[in-house]
Amino acid sequence: MKNKKLGLNSRMIHGGEFENPLGSATVPIYQTSTFIFKDADHGARCFSGEDDGYIYTRIGNPTIHALETMVADLESGSTGIATSSGMAAVNTLYMALLSKGDHIVSSAAVYGPSRVVMEQHWSRFGVESTYVNTANIDEVKAAIRPNTKMIYVETPANPTMDITDLEACAKLAHDNGALLVVDNTFSSPYLQRPLELGADAVFHSMTKFLNGHADIVAGMIVTREKELGKKLRSMMINLGCNMDPHQAYMVLRGIKTLGIRVERSQQSAMQIARFLEAHPKVEWVKYPGLESHPQHELAKKQMHGFGSMISFELKGGLEAGKVLMNNVQVAILAVSLGGVETLIQHPASMTHSKVSHDAKLKAGITDGLVRYSVGIEDVEDLLEDLKQGLDRI
Repeated sequence: MKNKKLGLNSRMIHGGEFENPLGSATVPIYQTSTFIFKDADHGARCFSGEDDGYIYTRIGNPTIHALETMVADLESGSTGIATSSGMAAVNTLYMALLSKGDHIVSSAAVYGPSRVVMEQHWSRFGVESTYVNTANIDEVKAAIRPNTKMIYVETPANPTMDITDLEACAKLAHDNGALLVVDNTFSSPYLQRPLELGADAVFHSMTKFLNGHADIVAGMIVTREKELGKKLRSMMINLGCNMDPHQAYMVLRGIKTLGIRVERSQQSAMQIARFLEAHPKVEWVKYPGLESHPQHELAKKQMHGFGSMISFELKGGLEAGKVLMNNVQVAILAVSLGGVETLIQHPASMTHSKVSHDAKLKAGITDGLVRYSVGIEDVEDLLEDLKQGLDRI
């Protein structure tokens, strides 16, 4: 079987390279800061790169390495770089790949802090940015400048659920000497593999679907080419935003059930999206699985399922949304997503609160938009929960 490419679910169970002298059925937690060298020459070889032995957990650790190889394989990439959080992954990418005078084109509807840190902090060091609707490839093309070094896409977009054509963006980036970086958090490699569509690097907040249990904060970058991976790993080590071995162990455990969690939650999401679309108090619903979604056909082409994230707005706007959020009893009013529990939140005042009002409106993040992350509860309970909440409006 070693010469056969196993299916995705099998690789989620059995993937992840690590030395296993004691025959452990799971990856052990190597909870250590430093590693013993065989002798002085071995230590010197490790530091020079002649030997791939472990030195120090900030630089590398067997438990973390197992997770890195696991996710890199699932994403069809060459190199995985684990980080302490999703934002650590974002800043590693920005610092390693952008310099003073460089320009980035990004999705306007993107995770709030990913945009805020660029506009408020990286701009202080001379990095320029333009935010557009990347679902419209003409807007991306128009935004590119001679100094554009990166096209940064989140698809489906957070929280508008817009879908960007990754193959088209990859070609556009490469034709202009830029890299395509994709935030794949909303889909996970189970539903979408951007590196197979031409992206140069993909990253995740593994806090979400990959871990899936709302108990760990973690990030991961995966690159298509090894040289880019080396560059990013060096930056991660120097920034000191490495993952902890216990974090890595917990995410490895979560990944084992990724497939069945995603299948269950997206099956429920389709039923919930159709329920909301037909409800008289709902103004609009954005879910890639609905035929009414503007990029429904593109989602069918580049994704392997429609996921479990839904955005919608009620006819009563923000005030109606507050009534619903304050009265659901099964769904939890909390930020984050991708866990076994269903979450509901208000992006404009929560996850995207630091994005300027005008920028939010331009990105389609209205005050009335509600984001709903479907978990794995019984769908009948979730539907009844939404119904009783909507009845209170």
